[in-house]
Amino acid sequence: MSATRDEAAPPQGADTGPSGRGGPGGRARRGRAAGFAALLGELLITAGLVLALFVVYSLWWTNVVADHEAGRQGDRVRDHWARQPQRGPGALDTKSGIGFLHVPAMRNGEVLVKKGTATGILNDGVAGYYTDPVKSALPQDDMGNFTLAAHRDGHGAKFHNIDKLRKGDPIVFESRDRWYVYRVFAILPQTSKYDVEVLDQVPAKAGVKKPGRYITLTTCTPVYTSDYRYIVWGKLERVDPVDAKRTPPAELR
Repeated sequence: MSATRDEAAPPQGADTGPSGRGGPGGRARRGRAAGFAALLGELLITAGLVLALFVVYSLWWTNVVADHEAGRQGDRVRDHWARQPQRGPGALDTKSGIGFLHVPAMRNGEVLVKKGTATGILNDGVAGYYTDPVKSALPQDDMGNFTLAAHRDGHGAKFHNIDKLRKGDPIVFESRDRWYVYRVFAILPQTSKYDVEVLDQVPAKAGVKKPGRYITLTTCTPVYTSDYRYIVWGKLERVDPVDAKRTPPAELR
């Protein structure tokens, strides 16, 4: 007598042998799958921890290291100034750095300024003035554009708060014997990283049509990327002598 369909079919979950879903082969496959899932989970957790550590290194530890190095280099410049005899008006001592940038709106303290904008220079937590693709003027020059760059994130992040600057805000450069006081007059929140016109000695993109004494701050944007550049332009308002006590101008008090 032939079995009915219900009699012939094994009960759900019964051992169906080596080739069945519920047999030893099926259990082995499930075991391997579970082991793979556990391994994958561990790898993802490890990758997440590595990524988190990299972020901490990039955005915090490099700042600590760079700030320490910038402080060391800045102290060396000031010590050098103190040991030298008084120089003439407007002299710019370039020993290990040409001076210090002060931008109250960025709340970044004093920033040592050195020659060049290569990564190896800026990674020390300093600002650098351009030597190429457009050569920067220097503050004591009769005319020209003093063009600077610094990191926005990591390695000191000296221009991190560049977006806090507004028209009319002061930018002060301190040399050995002069305070150069600039005033922000134009801002370009985003432009191509290849836009070298922003560095022109007569920066037409800032609305300038004739030579003058300007300063330009440049850094990466948006935050945590290097896709574009953020630009701030200032114009020299006055030059104050440095007294024996190095009393800062009113804009920095």
